[in-house]
This record gives sequence, structure tokens and C-alpha cells, in this order.
Amino acid sequence: MKLLIATRNKHKLREIREIFSIPALEIVSALDYPQIPDVEEDGDTFEANAVKKATTLAKATGLWALADDSGLEVDALGGAPGVYSARYAGEPVNYEANNRKLLGELQGVPSRRARFRCTIALATPDGKARVVDGRCEGRILDAPRGSNGFGYDPVFVPDGYEQTFAEMDSDLKNRISHRARALDAARKAWARLLVREKC
Repeated sequence: MKLLIATRNKHKLREIREIFSIPALEIVSALDYPQIPDVEEDGDTFEANAVKKATTLAKATGLWALADDSGLEVDALGGAPGVYSARYAGEPVNYEANNRKLLGELQGVPSRRARFRCTIALATPDGKARVVDGRCEGRILDAPRGSNGFGYDPVFVPDGYEQTFAEMDSDLKNRISHRARALDAARKAWARLLVREKC
């Protein structure tokens, strides 16, 4: 029973493997299928991108596929960087440059409210998709802290904590993050379906 995780991002894949554990389900990823093309994330919502990735890879491989799209929304920036989070500072993806740009745009801004969001889509080879969502509210710091995680983790402090995601150990982050909450919702909604369908 195989489920394809529609990503080649090793950081994201590791988090998904650690959180999304269903007995008798073998998790593979786009890294195991180098012949399938990358999917352009050109949607204007997290859901549109997640569904596009999941349905494209499910059709290409004949497997059920799970894809996520996630990002950071900052209230003072009108929800930016949003769906452009990974490439906020341009191509190629550069996490440090993204954080520098974000902190530069927030310099002198008193309101630092933000949230990480994650939308997960599960698609069948015939193109049908289901979607769940997760979010983690918090605030943006004035400067990065910590060396764990990736992306905006060094500048984001979740509500109820004083540590950034990058200062937390993976066990704690994987209990409270946006991706953890979305994957938990996905596991609760789809575990029986995945096992029954024998992906």
C-alpha cells in the first residue's frame, strides 16, 4: 500500500514522515520518481497549489498522492508572503534572503501578528481530491533565532511559547505546527480510506 508524497523537499518530507504515520502504509515521494515533472505552483491559494500537485502526481504515477502547500501570512503585509513564501526574495529559493526581506519590510512596524498555514490535498489517480487545512498563530521577531527547522522558522514564535520554531526540538514543533495540525486532520479524515483502498 503506497502513498506518494508530492514533494522533493527533503525537510518537508522528513516532517511529513515523522507526523503522518499509518500502519501498513508505505510512504514514497517524488524523489523516488525522478521521471515525473515538477509541478508549477501558480495557484493563487494554498488549496489550488496543493490540489494541482496532488492530482498531477497521482495521474502520473497511478498512485494516490498527498501534497501540501504552506506558507506564512503576516497581517501587517496584507497576508504576504502567502503563496509566494518560498520564493519571496526571488529565484532560486533562499531561506536567509526570504527572512531578510521579511524583516526589512517589517522594520518599525509595531504589529507582528502572523500565522503559518498548511493545506493538504489527497488525490486519486482519476483526479478526485480531498482537502484539509491547518494553521498556527504567532508573531514575527525582529531578528532570527535558532538553527533547527527551515524557511521562516527562525523568525516565527507560536502563540503560547517563547521559542521560535527554529529553537524548538522537532518533537515539539511536530506537535504544534501548521503542518502537524493539517497532517493530524488528514490522518483522522483519511486513514481508514487509505488502508481500505490499498493504494
